[in-house]
Amino acid sequence: MTKQGILKDIFGYDAFRPGQEAMIDALMAGQDAVGIMPTGAGKSLCYQIPALLLPGVTLVISPLISLMKDQVGALTQAGVPAAFINSSLSAAQQAAALRQAENGRFKIIYVAPERLTSPGFEAFVRRAGIAAVMVDEAHCVSQWGHDFRPGYLDIRAFIDGLEGRPVVGAFTATATAKVREDIIQLLALRRPHVLVTGFDRPNLHFSSRIPADKNVELLSLIAARVGQAGIVYCSTRAGVEDVCDRLRRAGHAATRYHAGLEPEERQENQNAFVHDDAKIMVATNAFGMGIDKSNVAFVIHYNMPKNVESYYQEAGRAGRDGGPADCILLYSPKDVQINRFLIQSSREAREELDEAVRTAQVESDLGLLRAMTAYATTTECLRRYILHYFGEQAPLFCGHCGNCNDHYEVADITEDARKIISCVVRIERMGRSAGKGLLAQILRDKDDESLRRTGYHCLPTFGIMTDVPLRTLRYTLDHLVAEGYLGVTDGPFPVLCTTEKSAEALRGQTPLSMRLPQEKPKAPPKAPKGRARVARSGDSALFDKLAALRLSLAHDLGVPAYVIFSDATLWDMCHKMPHSKAQFLEVSGVGHAKLGRFGAAFMAVIQDHEQPME
Repeated sequence: MTKQGILKDIFGYDAFRPGQEAMIDALMAGQDAVGIMPTGAGKSLCYQIPALLLPGVTLVISPLISLMKDQVGALTQAGVPAAFINSSLSAAQQAAALRQAENGRFKIIYVAPERLTSPGFEAFVRRAGIAAVMVDEAHCVSQWGHDFRPGYLDIRAFIDGLEGRPVVGAFTATATAKVREDIIQLLALRRPHVLVTGFDRPNLHFSSRIPADKNVELLSLIAARVGQAGIVYCSTRAGVEDVCDRLRRAGHAATRYHAGLEPEERQENQNAFVHDDAKIMVATNAFGMGIDKSNVAFVIHYNMPKNVESYYQEAGRAGRDGGPADCILLYSPKDVQINRFLIQSSREAREELDEAVRTAQVESDLGLLRAMTAYATTTECLRRYILHYFGEQAPLFCGHCGNCNDHYEVADITEDARKIISCVVRIERMGRSAGKGLLAQILRDKDDESLRRTGYHCLPTFGIMTDVPLRTLRYTLDHLVAEGYLGVTDGPFPVLCTTEKSAEALRGQTPLSMRLPQEKPKAPPKAPKGRARVARSGDSALFDKLAALRLSLAHDLGVPAYVIFSDATLWDMCHKMPHSKAQFLEVSGVGHAKLGRFGAAFMAVIQDHEQPME
């Protein structure tokens, strides 16, 4: 069978997406490869198709159990026998799966990196012919990436220990140039074919909001998206519990996911979301990697993540089917404090690293946090900011993000910046320091005894910004920090300090501006049109019938609905209205295995829809 034959007959697609064929050709020619491809670009086909064509077994090293289960489940429904080896299986089950792989039943084995050095697995690879090793979520190998996993450092030694080095592929959705070089070096890839297809996801609408009340804003956003599947990310377990309770009290079908829950409940809640029994998942960043749910219509970050890589990976879980989706960040200055605390606390958790490396990692993480804060508060195009962060060029205006088309105003803060920085300078000259709260009190002339005892009321800058609303002053402080005109010290009680750029702002020679949210009308939110209906033409009534059949079959088989057919495939059915097996195979995402299993049932629904009973 050819690569084109597998693409069409098994996976049901007529043509490769950009970059896929070149990656497949490189791996088939025995050349190592690195694929930096955004979520939804089809990374998995880049190694699944070679795995079916190469002799022997292909190992796919994957970091999470949920990711393996989803991938193996999707392959099984497509008619491709595959298995996974991880802690969810007993020793007897693992041994049985490996025996079947040796006997030729499984061409693809998914394995957690920690299992590579187990005695049973080492014995298996000595007996079996390992044709290729594919490393999924390859950014986990880099200590300077956003999701470092120590077990990934053992992959190189594992590959070196194999008899007859197999071809090696590495894939990830998010990697800066530095992390990309780490992947190549730490996995010892040999003259790899490197593909970066681009980080842009045109179907995603990005926005960063600075609401007066996050809870009010969140409930308004959810109310406007009733019936759509979405994820709400919070930075702490307590935040997850609180937000989930609020959504449930408002009548939304929400569930929760964080590391403090029992494994059984986490799995049960994840299944409820994946199977559409719960439309909204409220979770920490422990949730998401490997969740291949294609119909997520929105991702809302209730708290700002620690870095742009994490944000883009988490936000990218929306719109995997190509339909329009919203990625909304609700920013608060408190988010920065929480993340600084989490970064500092992580130092002690990294016991496997020496002190110098741990210190360097913390400094690196704080730098990543500054870049994330800048994204949350920037006035420029958000899409442009993300693409520049990952080293890509982008136009100044995308026309499809919050900063390009939402309600905000650009305010000149040149004079306010001079007043704020001048106040910080004068406090430093007193041999003292102030956090943002104290500085705001001084600038706004808050008359209390504590300021008089410390002598701050004698500063020339005392009360110099009395007419500036506190909320605006806080925005301005955050902006000056994000842009480097002021710094923030480390430690449990961070205070403001001057930087090299402070003098530049004090001179006032370069105009400074920032984005300020405008007050929006208080009209009740209107539910937007269905996201799929915005992007796709077709009979929406028929789509609903096909989706109902899909859900029923998914429940019977115990698999997520999207494993049977994605929304995109259902809409293509609505457009092509197939009546024969040949016509059904022309639907995007339909291969021979799915035709045999599901074709008759779906075509019957289409026929009944066209000829309703009188």
